[in-house]
Amino acid sequence: MIRGRLRRHPGTPEPGAREEIVEIDPAQLSGIFNVPDWLRDIGMMAWLLVGITLLISGLVWLGALTQVITIPVIVAGIVAVVGSPLVGWLHRHRVPRALGALLLMLAVVAAGIGLGVMVAGGIESQESSIASHLDDAKDAISGWLQDAGVSQERADRAKQDLGKGASEGISALLGGVISGIGRLSSLAFFLAMTVLSLFFLLKDGPSIRAWTESHMGLPAPVARIVTQRTIGSMRGYFLGTTLVALFSAVVVGIGSLIIGVPLVGTIVAVTFVAGYIPYIGAWSAAIFAVLLTLGAEGAAAASAMAFLQLLANGPLQQIVQPFAMGTALGIHPLAVLIVTIAGGALFGTVGLIVAAPLVAAVVRISADLARAREAERRADEDPGGTAGPEAATPAPG
Repeated sequence: MIRGRLRRHPGTPEPGAREEIVEIDPAQLSGIFNVPDWLRDIGMMAWLLVGITLLISGLVWLGALTQVITIPVIVAGIVAVVGSPLVGWLHRHRVPRALGALLLMLAVVAAGIGLGVMVAGGIESQESSIASHLDDAKDAISGWLQDAGVSQERADRAKQDLGKGASEGISALLGGVISGIGRLSSLAFFLAMTVLSLFFLLKDGPSIRAWTESHMGLPAPVARIVTQRTIGSMRGYFLGTTLVALFSAVVVGIGSLIIGVPLVGTIVAVTFVAGYIPYIGAWSAAIFAVLLTLGAEGAAAASAMAFLQLLANGPLQQIVQPFAMGTALGIHPLAVLIVTIAGGALFGTVGLIVAAPLVAAVVRISADLARAREAERRADEDPGGTAGPEAATPAPG
């Protein structure tokens, strides 16, 4: 109990006046200096954001230090997720899992070498032609600007900017790719690490998954949902993306032959490889093809190529995509675009490719866990009802 005298000023107290005593219980002061609930929630959220930012920064830093090991393992993991059903099918037909993994690994290596030689070799051999056609496209656009009333100085400045963004940029990109491939020691280690990781992931995939689930620190059903959704999202996404990229490359290739564009093989290869980067890759390949056509065949052929690209990446792709990918992502296209750019900014090429399916997996895991909690709540409210553990299983899709 807190006691205090109460005095009044000014003036002097009258003789014989009685002193006033104030008594206050300390418990009554407990709420005076309390932080409001809304401010406490904002502070907690701010600290959580700080923690997430530090975690992401640490992962980026750690990934940059260990990229020589992590990138081959990630690449092998993606291939293993997509190809493991085939190994399982061979195992069910009395083919030893190790032999099935070896056969699939050899097929993947052969396909990868063939595709790499076709893309890198084809682009490298045509690099001078590509740069020449892009320079011609740059000159044509500069002429159009002058015809539209733009001054010569501004047209030349625009021409220089286009040169930096087109021929020089493509040359630097191709030069970087070829020089990177030219580092044979790094390439040999990358291939060896990828192949070795791929074999063990295909051979011991179920046991690795079981070990991961048992060491996640989560209840067994929750861990199962997490791995199932992650694998399902990655598998559906990359299978669907491969089919869509192949379809777009075939459409663009046939259209390019009809239009009479040179370097059809280069355009097809760039279209197929770029198809693995959501949205950004397809339209970047489209701009590359239009500029290449403009420099080689003129404005009429470039307009036809632009229409072909709009058709291939628009209506035709929208027809094929639901059948190829189903509901592999299940998130809004704007969200896919944002997370793809953010993944590329943070983790480079690997981030560009895997950001969207990983975010889709997180969204689906959250939905599955929310359904599980709702089913458990209903079961507690109605013990004799029909709600049971089966309601907690992941929804199809």
